[in-house]
Amino acid sequence: MTDYQQLCMQACDTAKQAGAFIRHEACTFSPQKVEVKGEHNFVSYVDKGAEQMIVEQLRGILPEAGFITEEGTASDRKARFNWVIDPLDGTTNFIHGLPPYAVSIGLLEDNVPVVGVVYEISLNECFYAWKGGGAYLNGVPISVSARCSVNDSLIATGFPYYDYHLMRPYIDCLEYFLQHSHGVRRLGSAATDLSYVACGRFEAFYEYSLSSWDVVGGVCILQEAGGKVSDFSGGGNYIFGKEIVASNHLVFNEFLKIVQTYLKK
Repeated sequence: MTDYQQLCMQACDTAKQAGAFIRHEACTFSPQKVEVKGEHNFVSYVDKGAEQMIVEQLRGILPEAGFITEEGTASDRKARFNWVIDPLDGTTNFIHGLPPYAVSIGLLEDNVPVVGVVYEISLNECFYAWKGGGAYLNGVPISVSARCSVNDSLIATGFPYYDYHLMRPYIDCLEYFLQHSHGVRRLGSAATDLSYVACGRFEAFYEYSLSSWDVVGGVCILQEAGGKVSDFSGGGNYIFGKEIVASNHLVFNEFLKIVQTYLKK
């Protein structure tokens, strides 16, 4: 039987080591060291170095697992287990010296999240969870909030940096939430957003044009903290479907219905 807890704790150690490297490099980082992957899509030696460090560590933890990585350090996807890695979620924040930015590590078993680690570097906060084990922040159990209406919720979202095909209805949806909630925040790190829903700082989060490495770690944490997740249609294609709706269990149905009003295809 797979020991999810042990895998999770080892992944936490790995995330913290990568986070220490990123924190050290932040002190002397120069914008001239940034590479452009695509329109408004950036990468640096920090992303690549952190990912290489993470992959090397995780290969020894679960040798039979494959990898899905943002920077392509490893791409040997396997049938059953796959580590899904974003070495620096919030790269644009990082290169501007702005928090938050995080290391995100998730483990999929048959495409289901079973381990999640999100290490938010600026505040030294390590969120983690494993299948059936609950969710934690720096060793303390966490759970989603008990707020039960969108009107009483603080909502997180993110904006795409190249895929604008839903931008008009997205802005309409944003306008609705601005008028019918405690407010909307855009932090620039989807992994951090999901973790903040998991610990009750936010009630809900939605975004499109996301990749699997943006969400797998945070989804596991959120689900173990009592939250709910779906795609914009209310289905289960939120890992690879590039869209996500996530909230505490009390707000979820109302929140999803509003998102669908504007963004359901």
